[in-house]
Amino acid sequence: MKPLSNVKILDLTRVLAGPYSTMLMQELGAEVIKVEMPGRGDDARYFGPFKNNKSAYFISINRGKKSISLNLKSEEGKRIILELVKKVDIITENFRPGTMEKLGLSYDIIKKINPRIIYASTSGFGQTGPDSKKPAYDMLVQAMSGMMSITGWQDKPPTRVGVSIGDLGAGLYTIIGILSALYQRTITGEGQQVDVAMLDCQLSLLENAIVRHDVNGQSPKPGGNQHPTITPFQVFKTKDSYLALAMGNNVMWANFCKAIGREDFLKDDKYSDNLKRTENRDGLLEQIIPIIEQKNLNEWIEIFEKAKLPYSPVNSIGEVMEHEQVKARNMVVETESKETGKIKVAGNPIKMTNIDEENIRAKAPEIGEHNSEIYKEMLGLSDNEIEDLKEKGII
Repeated sequence: MKPLSNVKILDLTRVLAGPYSTMLMQELGAEVIKVEMPGRGDDARYFGPFKNNKSAYFISINRGKKSISLNLKSEEGKRIILELVKKVDIITENFRPGTMEKLGLSYDIIKKINPRIIYASTSGFGQTGPDSKKPAYDMLVQAMSGMMSITGWQDKPPTRVGVSIGDLGAGLYTIIGILSALYQRTITGEGQQVDVAMLDCQLSLLENAIVRHDVNGQSPKPGGNQHPTITPFQVFKTKDSYLALAMGNNVMWANFCKAIGREDFLKDDKYSDNLKRTENRDGLLEQIIPIIEQKNLNEWIEIFEKAKLPYSPVNSIGEVMEHEQVKARNMVVETESKETGKIKVAGNPIKMTNIDEENIRAKAPEIGEHNSEIYKEMLGLSDNEIEDLKEKGII
């Protein structure tokens, strides 16, 4: 049995941050009931790439979920949500703060109906503060948080991280908050609200940039492929490709010098430890770069593999999908539907003894595909009552 097999989630989230968090919890065994607007559904259904007119983007982060259609702006729709809340452990939403209050579905109302509910709110700037009600997108929080200011190259414009780290980071922190609240509920018997802001998460993910500013009194600048405090720790150009090298301590540095035929570096006091190597980085790299450029990628791989040094080719997405380590960890799996056929998606990165590795994932749902199942089994509605709700545009 998977660790979250007895957990039910009422998922009001859309697009990426919220759906990403509930998708991972579904991988851990939770039953996720996705609530979508009748006829239109999640905006992510209209994001590319498309396969046979179906969004592979939507499929990749909503596979295995159940979908019900429900108009939350209608009084009957609100009443249905309040009934469903009695039957679930978690409700998740990523509307702009204030929206759930306007809908009459705030935490204060929900907790009166189900005091054990975990009410997870993921938003751009959180439920408090002067910017709480402002609209937010991944690009905006990457810019506002300073993440873009340390990404890319100093002689180029600010650069967005290559994935939606603002959304994905918030999704991961939301899971941490939910699971922590679930654990505390086993002790207290009470639920609580989890308030996660994309901006907060980006600050948390800045690693050592904040302390670097505090210690040095200067805002860190983008360093390209270099690590700000470790040298050599970056991407180098080989004769035919690119290679990432990471010499994290003096033992690795010594073995690296031997591998590239420059043991004389070990006698130079300017490079005797990592601090000095970083202080004298420019002069050191002027000598290392031409050496790495002399050989092909595969030649260096053979050399560094023999020397047991940390390295990696800079793989394309296609190459990493075929990587033997990725395959060994079952990190590329398939989902399938009649409309799309097979689509490859990322597997579950959380390996646990109670989770069997499977190569196939359940498909993503159609809008309202599980209306009959959920409304009948959880609320006891009859076929006639369900049909009446459909005719009224409630579901």
